[in-house]
Amino acid sequence: MHTLMLIAMGAQPGGGTGSGGSTLGMWLPIVMIFAIMYFLIFRPQAKKQKQQKMMIDSLKKGDKIVTIGGIFGQIVAIKEKEGTLLVKISDNTKVELARSSIAKVLGSE
Repeated sequence: MHTLMLIAMGAQPGGGTGSGGSTLGMWLPIVMIFAIMYFLIFRPQAKKQKQQKMMIDSLKKGDKIVTIGGIFGQIVAIKEKEGTLLVKISDNTKVELARSSIAKVLGSE
């Protein structure tokens, strides 16, 4: 008679309160993985991109630079309209480079 009453009331045998606890237990690890990925991968990458953009925006004439390809040079002119730089590599050699091809700034004159 007691079992019949539990079924009629909609309760599960064994006194369980439903599957709410197991659903939370299933989603919690997935949420934790995404949180860990955000803090270990996405956030540092966004910070690095922001620093790179700030460095590129602050380039000025006279800065000594290294390109992504490993070429060392000195900025002799900046063409804002085209978004390029004129870089002196040696006494007789000057090249025009895209701003985005600069890897780092070594200093100024």
